[in-house]
Amino acid sequence: MPNASRRPELLAPAGSLAMMRTAFAFGADAVYAGQPRYSLRVRNNEFGSLERLGEAIAEAHVASKSFYVVSNVLPHNAKVRSYLADMAPVVALGPDALIMADPGLIDLVREHWPTVPIHLSVQANTVNFAAVRFWRKLGITRIILSRELSLDEIAEIRQECPDIELEVFVHGALCIAYSGRCLLSGYFNRRDSNQGSCTNSCRWDYAVRPGTEDAAADVWLLEESERPGELMPIEEDEHGTYILNSKDLRAIEHVQRLVDIGVDSLKIEGRTKSPYYAARTAQSYRRAIDDALAGHPLDPRLLGELEGLANRGYTDGFYQRHHDAERQNYLRGHSESGRSRYVGDIVRLDTARGLVEVDVKNRFAVGDRLELVHPGGNREFILDRMENAEGMVVDVAPGNGHRVWIPLAEPCQGGMLARFVTA
Repeated sequence: MPNASRRPELLAPAGSLAMMRTAFAFGADAVYAGQPRYSLRVRNNEFGSLERLGEAIAEAHVASKSFYVVSNVLPHNAKVRSYLADMAPVVALGPDALIMADPGLIDLVREHWPTVPIHLSVQANTVNFAAVRFWRKLGITRIILSRELSLDEIAEIRQECPDIELEVFVHGALCIAYSGRCLLSGYFNRRDSNQGSCTNSCRWDYAVRPGTEDAAADVWLLEESERPGELMPIEEDEHGTYILNSKDLRAIEHVQRLVDIGVDSLKIEGRTKSPYYAARTAQSYRRAIDDALAGHPLDPRLLGELEGLANRGYTDGFYQRHHDAERQNYLRGHSESGRSRYVGDIVRLDTARGLVEVDVKNRFAVGDRLELVHPGGNREFILDRMENAEGMVVDVAPGNGHRVWIPLAEPCQGGMLARFVTA
């Protein structure tokens, strides 16, 4: 029997116009993006230009989609002084909401643009229903709840606060800090995570060494691979120690429960990722949401499709309580690709030859089992022949920077290719 729950929004990241278009094509209802100065993503951010931001917002609205502007920096005085002047032309572009964290900036926006919807950023660390009620009184229209909440806690907040929108993260990186308030990057590189310049220091390659010859003394030191000899003590409190590398969040198995709870928006993290990442995650979570609403169980193939994205191992975070060893990635600091690997973009079709041109991103070869990832549906095939850019028959597409031609029937334009891997 179909689920009577309301349909949640699927919210995808957009670090570029191409990423936004891809997310929409593969099922996202809305995207979020921010200007480098006032959001927590400085690098790989195409929206520093007002012209490009305006183009994106207008295009989203033509497609009947939503575009949220992230303005969640925790500002020092200089940014507070310039904020209103810099944001005035952004507000004039008509974003569907501003995503904000700092109370002072929120107060400025409420005073100068009282009709602009504000979504409270995860950076505000909202973990209880009393805090949700507080922000609702100040005119906030949506709360992005902290990642540190369990499913039962989210359900309790929904029950206590039925008259405000709630949003949660379902996929992406997890911070070794309280919803992003990390100081490691500033400590190592003087690049402040809370000003948008995080260098992902928690994901570097660390060795753990005993601090004394007596291992039973429980004194342990960290040594980062690029800083040999700089030994840092690991300090622990009653909750544990959290400096080591976190696994990535994948909560697709909890979509049904989140739909039943009545969460209004399911959010994917990753504004600095690729359009391929946007395609895979939006497509998988779109199918999971639609299945949940139709009363169908989770398709286990979706787990495998997400496994094919570069990841550091997956966890469902705090949605269910786990032992620390399951939540921490102690053994491996590099990305893992378990099922398939992104290998190229289809750029054009030659109908006369029955071939498509592929902009190669990673190596693949004749005989490989490939997957076409397309908004109209995915399909698998064995690659039986290939030509290089000059039309000569070749066996291998060496990697990034090359273009090749392969046989592929329509529809395939706007698609991407992935190669299945066995190890």
